[in-house]
Amino acid sequence: MSFLDDARRKDRLKAAHRHNNRNIWNGPTPSDMDEIRSKKARLRWDVRASDFARNTFNPIRSIVDGMKLTPNPRKQMISLSLGDPTVFGNLPNPETAEDAIISAVRSRKYNGYGPSVGYENARAAVAKYVSTPSSAVEAKDVILCSGCSGALDLCITALANPGQNILVPRPGFSIYKTLAESLGVVIRTYDLLPEKSWEVDLQHLVELIDYNTTAIIVNNPSNPCGSVYSKEHLLAIIDIAARYKVPIIADEIYEHFVFEGYQYHSLASLSQEVPILSCGGLTKRFLVPGWRLGWIVIYDVNDTFGEVRSALVSLSQRILGPNTLVQAALPDILEKTPESFYRDTIQYIQQNADLFYKRFKEIPGLNPIMPQGAMYMMVAINMARFPDFTSDIDFTETMVTEQSVFCLPATCFQYPGYFRVVLTIPAEKIEEACDRIEEFCRKYHRLPVVNGK
Repeated sequence: MSFLDDARRKDRLKAAHRHNNRNIWNGPTPSDMDEIRSKKARLRWDVRASDFARNTFNPIRSIVDGMKLTPNPRKQMISLSLGDPTVFGNLPNPETAEDAIISAVRSRKYNGYGPSVGYENARAAVAKYVSTPSSAVEAKDVILCSGCSGALDLCITALANPGQNILVPRPGFSIYKTLAESLGVVIRTYDLLPEKSWEVDLQHLVELIDYNTTAIIVNNPSNPCGSVYSKEHLLAIIDIAARYKVPIIADEIYEHFVFEGYQYHSLASLSQEVPILSCGGLTKRFLVPGWRLGWIVIYDVNDTFGEVRSALVSLSQRILGPNTLVQAALPDILEKTPESFYRDTIQYIQQNADLFYKRFKEIPGLNPIMPQGAMYMMVAINMARFPDFTSDIDFTETMVTEQSVFCLPATCFQYPGYFRVVLTIPAEKIEEACDRIEEFCRKYHRLPVVNGK
């Protein structure tokens, strides 16, 4: 064999060896390590969730998911917990809304992207809908959002930095806590007073304000309480905000959803000084929570919100606005929905509230607080009369196991010792649910011990 042939054979053997071992890696070589260090690369996979994601926490979901909810198989489940008015199919949305959506679809004009703040004609329709003689706004003062929760998210994000604080009601809607704490914003809860139909404890509110307080959230009408504040009480809240120069985020998703004998006042209609971001939408009054159309209305007569207004526009560009078909339908929905629809809906809910209240007042150990609007009622549990249970969570969990009735424990709203019921269910289900709740309470209710007997 010639020298040349021998060299070729050795080359072929080396190539075969490299081919057979190409998937075998014995770790980085010294030159590889130098390259890794120069590029600050990782030596192993270490993929983690962001701080924002880890800080996002929904108290209701956490509590409910942790409960052992095993209904009695002999009894049909009745859920009094979910604030979705469409669940039972007994509260139809207005036909004007359906017609407007169908028209928007068939026009084929609204299938593309819209402006991040929403179509101008839709924003003008909202401005007309919410304006009052003392608080007139224009399209430029409205930002359309993905539901009222999306509106609240933008407002909190625009006003507060990590380490600063916002004041929220207790009991109150848990989304405030979820949205704020995910951003590193501190939540401070001001008390509502059940003995005063859930009015704000004004002294407590004042005590919580400091230099780092960036907003007060006021929810009127209220979830979970069903309270509707008087003009005088709202003016007292506004006076505090003006005195300490703290803007208000007004959660007014239940605007005008008030029972006979009460009156709704928007916060902005009463204020000529305090800058207010009002959050509303179609969800509750129009009974279409799945359509996800909310709005922010900027009330700022003294131009205090100049930078905040720009910030809200910038934040709206993160998701490029809500559903364009619903935006296109919005002017007709707001303008053409008949007053009879609102009246019939509220009358139905108020009748249910009256029925719940009457039945709960007859049940030992329970004390309902009559709502004035919205879709909810809070019911106090005299835990001392139910010694078998350690908490409202334990109480409601056992009621599901034995009676297949689920009431939301008010620990979800940072207010233990109560439960919340929704008022949107059919009357016959209310009667059945109350029968079961009464049976449950009479089984476990204990009279107080007197003189050791």
